[in-house]
Amino acid sequence: MNLIFVTRRDGKARHLHLTHPLTLAVCVSVVLVLLGGVFWIGSCVGAVRADRAWIARLAPDFNAQQAGAEMSKASLQDRVDALALRLGTLSANLVRLNALGKRLAQLANIKSNEFNFDADPPRGGPEEAGAGRSADLSEIDGHLSGLQRLVDFRGAQLAALETVLLGKQLSANIMPAGRPVSEGYVSSAFGERMDPFNGEEAFHKGVDFAASAGASVMAVATGVVTWSGVRDGFGILVEVAHGDGLVTRYAHNSRALVNAGDIVQRGQPIAVVGSTGRSTGTHVHFEVLRNSVAVNPMNYIGR
Repeated sequence: MNLIFVTRRDGKARHLHLTHPLTLAVCVSVVLVLLGGVFWIGSCVGAVRADRAWIARLAPDFNAQQAGAEMSKASLQDRVDALALRLGTLSANLVRLNALGKRLAQLANIKSNEFNFDADPPRGGPEEAGAGRSADLSEIDGHLSGLQRLVDFRGAQLAALETVLLGKQLSANIMPAGRPVSEGYVSSAFGERMDPFNGEEAFHKGVDFAASAGASVMAVATGVVTWSGVRDGFGILVEVAHGDGLVTRYAHNSRALVNAGDIVQRGQPIAVVGSTGRSTGTHVHFEVLRNSVAVNPMNYIGR
């Protein structure tokens, strides 16, 4: 079998004898090379497909692991945010407790150097080698929970103590104590006496303090003015209610310095010494009433 090739350049014909051994060898070699190339290309394509299949099989696991890592990161961030919030709340409660402690120290008249709420308490101790270890989030969370409960409990205790101290202070402020004038002497005591106008025996419901005209008449306790003006027999009278059934009266003044409804404090001037009403000279008629019954003012003056 022959193949005839004709060239365009010179138009000559050339013959290729396929039965020639050399030609057969070349053709077989070419075919083998082509088959080998096709086999190699098929192997490469198969390997690529196998790799793609292996990657495709691993992709769900990888995606699941990545999603799990993102969820763990988000959960950790949530816990850190929660701890930060609890620390902020705890810090605010400690500030509140410090302020409350300062008020209690003032109410109880405790020296500031004994209870200093502006400085951390002194602490110390030897450090043992290798004894410390880092705490995990669960331990920190547990410590914060216990500390929060302790802070809340101490806050409730201090609030209750403040209520007691304020109650005692209020009771002390509204309890009549002391004299209604800074200078003067007792010119007539509480109880039976001879009436200075008719000489008959009569019951004197207060204590008279002789004082200079124009001197200040002072409230002996905190209270609310319930009367300020002229009353028969008392002249210009100032009456103060202190609560718990206690009322004090200051009579025979030349003028009043407060009006009904005013709140007055212990030691505050409320009137001016005079001799109005049924009076023989400048003085203050001082009464103390408990539940509308006159009691001996001397029991309160000496407080």
